[in-house]
Amino acid sequence: MKKNEKVQVNDALWCLVDHREYDLIDGNFIHELDPYIASLIQKDYPKAANNSFICSEHLVRYRLQKMDKMINEDSHKNRQINERMTRLMSKDSYRVIDVEKQLETTLTFGQKVADAVARFGGSWPFVITFIGIIIVWIFINSVHLFGLHFDPFPFILLNLFLSIIAAIQAPLIMMSQNRSSTYDRMESKNDYHVNLKSEEEIRILHSKIDHLIQQDQPNNMQIQKMQMEMLASINNQLTEVRKQQKDEKL
Repeated sequence: MKKNEKVQVNDALWCLVDHREYDLIDGNFIHELDPYIASLIQKDYPKAANNSFICSEHLVRYRLQKMDKMINEDSHKNRQINERMTRLMSKDSYRVIDVEKQLETTLTFGQKVADAVARFGGSWPFVITFIGIIIVWIFINSVHLFGLHFDPFPFILLNLFLSIIAAIQAPLIMMSQNRSSTYDRMESKNDYHVNLKSEEEIRILHSKIDHLIQQDQPNNMQIQKMQMEMLASINNQLTEVRKQQKDEKL
């Protein structure tokens, strides 16, 4: 079997492109090639059969055509993904706003007063100050300090002032709470847009990574394989040329 193979290697073959005589190592049969490359050759030469021979010199052109096709397809896919990302970033529905800054620019004087009252009324300085005033009020009216006795026990005037303060403070605090709920609603809506935008961006990035893993990387490996085949073919031809030159010298 090895003897027959050796004879087959030394047999001359005719290239279907230029109809010149070549050795077996100088090309490939159609059935040995990649199906896409074989289809390109058969498209240009409809009479080519599976056992037809094509030399490496003309086979390079078809290999380069396949490389160009793979590179163009990858570039087209990457361009589509980048266009999707660009459209996503330009959508007004995904625009993120600064809720606090937007609310501050629309505040009225009454809302600012309500916020200030609610802020001070819910702090320790207000509690300590209010307790101090009550204690001083009760002390002055109990011991008649400096001859003052304007609100005797049971301190009806003090109760009236406390009721007035509570009656005024409660609506102001409610106004501030209503604004806080408005802020929370706007913040929640803004978070929804942020999450929606992030989800869409992650989805596009996933599709790009999938494309890189499933298509770009295999294509690059296939291109490298074709390059190695072309280099091996050139190396075989150079080896054959050196061998012929050596035989001629002998």
